[in-house]
Amino acid sequence: MDDPRAARRPGLPIEAIGLGQVVRGGRRLLDDISLAVRPGELVAIIGASGAGKTTLLETLAGVRRPATGTVRHDGRPAPDAAVGYVPQDDIIHQQLPLARTLRYAARLRLPAGTSPAEVDARVAEVLGVLGLTGRADTRVSSLSGGERKRASIAVELLARPRALFLDEPTSGLDPATAAELLTLLRALADGGVPVVLTTHNPPDVDRCDTVAVLAPGGRLVFAGPPAEAPGYFEAPDLAGVYGRLADAPAWPRSTTDAPPGEPAAGPAGKAPGALRQTALLTRRNVDILGANRLTLAILIGSPLVILAMFLMLFRAGAFDPAHPDPATTVMILFWIAFGVFFFGLTYGLLQICSELPILRREVFAGLRLGPYLAAKVAMLLPPLAAVDLLLLAVLRALDRLPSLPAREFAAIYLTALLASACALALGLLCSASVSDVAQASLLLPMLCFPQVLFVGAILPVPVMAPVGRALSYAMSNRWSFEALGHSAGLETLWRDGGSPLGPPLLATYGDSFAREPWPNWLILGGMTLLFLAGAVLVLRRRCGPSRGPRRG
Repeated sequence: MDDPRAARRPGLPIEAIGLGQVVRGGRRLLDDISLAVRPGELVAIIGASGAGKTTLLETLAGVRRPATGTVRHDGRPAPDAAVGYVPQDDIIHQQLPLARTLRYAARLRLPAGTSPAEVDARVAEVLGVLGLTGRADTRVSSLSGGERKRASIAVELLARPRALFLDEPTSGLDPATAAELLTLLRALADGGVPVVLTTHNPPDVDRCDTVAVLAPGGRLVFAGPPAEAPGYFEAPDLAGVYGRLADAPAWPRSTTDAPPGEPAAGPAGKAPGALRQTALLTRRNVDILGANRLTLAILIGSPLVILAMFLMLFRAGAFDPAHPDPATTVMILFWIAFGVFFFGLTYGLLQICSELPILRREVFAGLRLGPYLAAKVAMLLPPLAAVDLLLLAVLRALDRLPSLPAREFAAIYLTALLASACALALGLLCSASVSDVAQASLLLPMLCFPQVLFVGAILPVPVMAPVGRALSYAMSNRWSFEALGHSAGLETLWRDGGSPLGPPLLATYGDSFAREPWPNWLILGGMTLLFLAGAVLVLRRRCGPSRGPRRG
């Protein structure tokens, strides 16, 4: 294993003074904690479940803002840009080979202008430090649990952090693998990098320089060498300390002295700009999508299945001016509007929630949310444009759409594309708002049903109840459906065609299809921007430094 001290910046002294965190309802999660971590120190935070270990770790790292008190990194307010933070969740995509995944992470974290050769050299160096060189070409999902944990640490080591924080790094690992990981962390600390971790595993603590013990209520009741903790708590061993924490009021509050100041390290270099981040993330998204064959097959196959159902459902010739079928024409246009909406919504709905832990860490490392969302749109909009065009072209070729001049067909296509883009943005907003794939899946029918009921196809907008009519303004499908109706010439077809159903049906729709499509396009475009802006705001709240409780 290579020397982890190589090419590393000076360690980061960390000072916490009077830290407090309060849960809603007034319960204290951290209570006036003062703690210092010196460069080269390996520190374990222990305590009963719910005592605030993760909250203290996040606050020390600068991931979470303290409600009261301050945290300083090298004498400056936290967070320092050179801090590494590894949560319990994996912070590495699992679809690509390990080395390729690390290259993408390195390009996001290393200064702009870093050459590809330098990126490759840094990735190779980190793989060597972590003993993963032989697994460089292995897909991350095929790594063992311990190897994936080391891979997450590798992501953080790419930018040569001056301090490293880990939330229960040995959780779920067998004793031998946990011991190997602690040996690695010990070596990193010996190289001058302060390492702080939370743990429930007493053998982990034995390898540390300092153990910080939290009592229920978030009180720091001991901070010192692990060998001294059992005697302080009158316990037979370190495991017995947990049983003594129930007597928390008996233990006085503990503090540690502030570390001596060190000269601040120079700037690491300017981070990649917004355009470079967008381009890099787009390439990574495409790479991940291409590696996930099942997801790719679903994205391509689901529109084809829906197209096949449309062809089986709707007969040819409904738009024939000599024998029009008004009821069928309105349903064809509605289901086209709903189909392109469904494509966009399902493409976007699972994109963010499945990688929130990775996104949180990358935002903490300097990723901007605008480029992140722009890269999602850049990856998903071209296939949406292709399936929308395929849908319309096949329906037109098989006489399920009217024979229109090129300009009118282009208008129908633009309406479909804008509707898909709007639904994609809505899907991304919802994906940003939930915590996992199961929640996103539950949202799907809740988002689709209103787009069926309040669009004006089943019941025309002019004859809806006032509340339904008001809701229809918020349905993107309404505006695409009405624009499609105008471009397809429904008014002329119904008024001048041979079907007696046309004029009465037209009367119930009022002026729904009378307007030119461009105002509807503006509405769809505005809703798209609104949903994307909402997604940025939601992600800023979920991924930025925050207040409030987190687990253990």
